[in-house]
Amino acid sequence: VALELIRCKKMSGRAILMVGAPGSGKTAIAHAITMELGTRVPFCVVSGSEVYSAEIKKAEVLMEAFRRAIGLRVKETKEVYEGEVTELSPEEAVNPLGGLGKSIQSVVVSLKTTKGSKQLKMEPSMYELFVRERVAVGDVIYIEANSGAVKRVGRSDSYATEFDLEAEEYVPLPKGDVHKKKEIVQDVSLHDLDAANAQPQGGKDIMSIVNQITRPRKTEITDKLRAEVNKVVARYVEQGVAELVPGVLCIDEVHMLDLDCFAYLNRALESNLAPIVILATNRGMCDIYGTELRSPHGIPVDLLDRCLIVRTQPYTLEEITQIIAIRADVEQVALSDDALPLLAETAAKTSLRYAIQLLTPCQILAASCGQEKVSAGTVQQARALFYDAKASARVLLEKSSDFIS
Repeated sequence: VALELIRCKKMSGRAILMVGAPGSGKTAIAHAITMELGTRVPFCVVSGSEVYSAEIKKAEVLMEAFRRAIGLRVKETKEVYEGEVTELSPEEAVNPLGGLGKSIQSVVVSLKTTKGSKQLKMEPSMYELFVRERVAVGDVIYIEANSGAVKRVGRSDSYATEFDLEAEEYVPLPKGDVHKKKEIVQDVSLHDLDAANAQPQGGKDIMSIVNQITRPRKTEITDKLRAEVNKVVARYVEQGVAELVPGVLCIDEVHMLDLDCFAYLNRALESNLAPIVILATNRGMCDIYGTELRSPHGIPVDLLDRCLIVRTQPYTLEEITQIIAIRADVEQVALSDDALPLLAETAAKTSLRYAIQLLTPCQILAASCGQEKVSAGTVQQARALFYDAKASARVLLEKSSDFIS
């Protein structure tokens, strides 16, 4: 229901409050909402305790988080080389300065489209850009002809049957010629624009502003500067050059905020440029931070009135088993038939986080014993080596005299 409200753009002035015990999936639900909205929707996670700093005001930290969660999609037509990488080979030669090492003299890249293919020979500095973007054979990329910037679009869909956990998404083989003019879409956040314009360099057009993001400087961002950025953004949105993309701001441990922060949240939710705000807490009736006022979840009642409150339930044993199996598959940990139920039972008695954290130690212990799969005995050995929070607290109570208090 909340997701449909967001899609219909009817969440203005409201927020979602996730309430539940630790490890009940509050942050996971926030991530799931973002993935449903689209992979290019900005997602920003902050903790309630992060707003307290000796250098920055509390309102400034919250404002920065709000601006990070609002994206700007900029469109520009550029001359590019685009296609699927069929060859990527650096040409090495003996280092002219001497020594045993070799230096890269050039990089040969072959790109393929539905219409043809082209081989490009590039300068050695381009190889670092390919490594930075993690480009491999089978990836679809484009290279800007003027600036030489390299962008990995995704994995070619001809490799869709291949098991590859690193692939973000599969994309079709590009159409047309390798060398062509293409409309490039670049996503930035409003905070990036604020930081880039704190000490402006270069032109005042939208692409000059975007290009300044690569020159980070720690300078004070004033309300006047943000207002100027908002004016420029509004003008380019009206002209159709750019598009605003409200993202998702997740504030975890929201009970750690004080009255000043809650007053700011009330005002920020009413602004025109506001992301979808998801609050999360594991507290019941408690004092508002820094006061003696008691309130549900440590949140003032006037802000609670703005929230759609969602209560998260603890996972069932079947759900825990499924989550651990998926996590083990992702981390490539082979579990035996008796190890998975034992891990699920451990998670039910302690916490899901503890059981998931045991996966890698179990794999290491199994490998040291020459086992290909993690057995129930290995899980019991790992449980004896690494305590969960409840077991550690029990030891502290039983042997309190052995510790300095």
